[in-house]
Amino acid sequence: MKSPDPALPRRRLKSLAVAAAIAAMMSFAPARAEDALRATVAAPLQAAQDLMKAGKHKEALAKVREAEAMRELTPYESHVIDRMRGAAAAASGDDATASASFDAALASGRLDGAEKLQTLEALSRAAYRSKNYPKAIDAAQRYSKEGGNNPQISGLLLNARFQSGDHAGVVREVQARLAAGDAVAAGVDEPALRLMGASQLKLGDDPGYTATLERLLALNPTKEYWADRLARLQSRPGFADRLALDLLRLQMATQTMDEPAQYLETAQLATKAGLPAEAKRAIEAGYAAGKLGTGADAAAHKRLRDQATQQSSDDEKSLARDGAGRTAETMVVTGQALVAHGKLDKGIESIEQGLAKGGLKRPDDARLHLGVALLQAGNKAKALTALQTVRGDDGVAELARLWMILARQK
Repeated sequence: MKSPDPALPRRRLKSLAVAAAIAAMMSFAPARAEDALRATVAAPLQAAQDLMKAGKHKEALAKVREAEAMRELTPYESHVIDRMRGAAAAASGDDATASASFDAALASGRLDGAEKLQTLEALSRAAYRSKNYPKAIDAAQRYSKEGGNNPQISGLLLNARFQSGDHAGVVREVQARLAAGDAVAAGVDEPALRLMGASQLKLGDDPGYTATLERLLALNPTKEYWADRLARLQSRPGFADRLALDLLRLQMATQTMDEPAQYLETAQLATKAGLPAEAKRAIEAGYAAGKLGTGADAAAHKRLRDQATQQSSDDEKSLARDGAGRTAETMVVTGQALVAHGKLDKGIESIEQGLAKGGLKRPDDARLHLGVALLQAGNKAKALTALQTVRGDDGVAELARLWMILARQK
C-alpha cells in the first residue's frame, strides 16, 4: 500500500466549515434576563448574520469588527461578538482569527451543551486548516468527551495526529476504537485504517502494518492491497521457497499478476510439481490477460503452450491408469493433479484420503491445498474449516489466512 495522503481535502473542509460556522451563530435573544445587546451592538451583528447567510463572509467579518469597536462592551456582548467573529472568520478563511475567537467563546463559560459542541467542532476544523495540529487535537478530544459523535471530527483527530508526527498516537487511537467492539460506530473506516498503516510504516512496525493491511483487505479488497500484502509475504524472512507456487496461485486468484514472467514461472513450477494441467492453465491465463503470445517472445510462448497442452493430455491419461495401494504423499499429489484437470470431487477425495492415511511430510501444505480445492468446488464453509486448521511459521499459515480473506469476499 502506498502511503496515503493523510490530509483531509481542503476544499471539502472549507465547505463544511461554512456550514459549521453558520450553525455556530446564535440568536441574539439572551439566555439570562440581565444579558442583552445594546442596539448599537446588535445592529452590525444582525447585518453580519444576514451577510453570512448570503455567503458574503468577508463583509460579515467587517460588520463584526464594527460591533467590536463599540466602547465598554459587556461580558455578554463580548461573548456574542466572539462567536460571530469566529463564525465569519472561519467561513471567510481567516482560520487564525476563527480559532482565537472560538477559544474565547469557550472560555466564557456561557455555552450550553449543544452550543459548546458546535463551537468545539468549528474550532477543531479551523485549527486543523491553519495547521495548528496540537490545538486541533485538543479541540477534537474535548468534542468527543463532551459527547460529540460526528465521524468527520474523528477523522480530523487522526489526521491531525498524523500531520503532527504523532504516529504512535494514531496507532493507539485506532486500536482503541477497534478494541471498543463496533468498529464502524467507533469511526474505524478505510481512511482510518490507512492512516494507522501509514503510521506503522513510519514507526517500522512491519507486523502491525501487515495486520492492518489484512483488515483493509477484508474491508475493501483492492488490487493495490492484495499486491502489497503478497509482496510482503514473499519477501518476509522465513518464507519457504517451496511455497512459491502457492503464492503465485494466490496472485492469479487475486488478479495481481502483471508480468509475463509470473505466468511463465507459475507454469514452470507447476510442471516441476507434477501438475502439467495447472501449467497449461497458467499459460492460458497469461494469453487471456494479454501478457503472453505477443511481442518478440510470441513464438516461444506458443511452443510452451503447445508443450503444456501435450503434457497435460498425457498426464490425464496417466491418472486414468493410476491404481490402488498408493502412499499418503501420492494420494495428495494425485488429488492436486485431478483438481488441476477440473475433476474436483475426485481430487478432493484423494487429498482427504492422503490426510486421513497420515504420515505426510507436510500435512499443513496438504490442508492448504485441500482448502483451495474446496473453494474451487464452491464449498466455502468446508474450505474455511480446512484452511483454519493450517499451522506453521514458514508462510503456509499466512497463505491459508489470505485464502480465507479471499473466500469471504466471494
